[in-house]
Amino acid sequence: MNFNGFVLPLLIIITGFVVGLLFEIIIFKKIREKSLETDWDGFKVVTKSLRGLSIFSFTIAGIYIALGYMDLGAANLANIHKILTIILILLITWAVAILTSGFVNIYTRRAEGVLPSTSFFGNISKLIVVFIGLMVVIQFLGLSITPMLTAFGIGGIALALALNDTFSNMFAGLNVITSKEMKIGDYIMLETGEEGYVQDITWRNTTIKAITNNTIIVPNSKIASHIITNYHQDQKEMLVKLNVGVSYESDLKKVEMVTVDVAKEVTEKLTGADDSVEPYIRYNEFNDFSINFTVFLSVTEFIEQYKLKHEFIKKLHERYNQEGIVIPFPIRTVYMKNELE
Repeated sequence: MNFNGFVLPLLIIITGFVVGLLFEIIIFKKIREKSLETDWDGFKVVTKSLRGLSIFSFTIAGIYIALGYMDLGAANLANIHKILTIILILLITWAVAILTSGFVNIYTRRAEGVLPSTSFFGNISKLIVVFIGLMVVIQFLGLSITPMLTAFGIGGIALALALNDTFSNMFAGLNVITSKEMKIGDYIMLETGEEGYVQDITWRNTTIKAITNNTIIVPNSKIASHIITNYHQDQKEMLVKLNVGVSYESDLKKVEMVTVDVAKEVTEKLTGADDSVEPYIRYNEFNDFSINFTVFLSVTEFIEQYKLKHEFIKKLHERYNQEGIVIPFPIRTVYMKNELE
């Protein structure tokens, strides 16, 4: 085994890999850092699509050059060239797919009101580009596409049955997006109890960020079939209800005046409370041990209600103690009749 026949080609391939690695680490890293400083999102998409491509490209170039120094025979060289060409086509296809998906996502974010800002359309465009790339590879191999399409048509029914859940989620996601009943950033609650901010709607599932900072993954078919409360639809402002009970000895006019006064004080000072809506109360029940009523306050969005309730309960408890208004403990009076024999 001579130097030119094995060692030199190996060194050329290793050199190609090292050059690609250095290009990725030094030059491309500076390009990525520069992209983070610019306001144009397209620059970031381009750098993301080209990430890692230089290593493969320089390595493949090294292999091409090394083949010129190797005596493998015409047939073997032709097969290797064909394999390298296919790899190169697939690499370019993947880069173009990421590039297309990124620009589609940018457009959907900017075209608010026309297309919802989700990754759904970006993922679909990526699949289309990958499909086209595979068709190019098949054509390059000299295979006839027509019989394959016919075979796909015959096997389409079996494929549809096998991927029933996948297609169900995909079309459900498309329905959710086009109906515009839910979009990125909305705070929603499912009838099963899950709630949080909508982060993304993909071709398979919807991602929800709970207030506990946990991520909830819900299949799109469940989103389409369940009852959903959207707290950001039309408007974010909403009324918050808080139930309170006072003793039967209380002066109900005084209770109403004090409670509304505390509610106004809290909503005026607290960020997130909507002071444009006057707080009010409504008595609603003679309970076993208390007269119950509901306090209605307004917040700018759903998540702000927790802070409002927290501050209001503290202030109300303090004020009731000052005014001598009693919030009774649960009690029950039992009368026993003595029977004389």
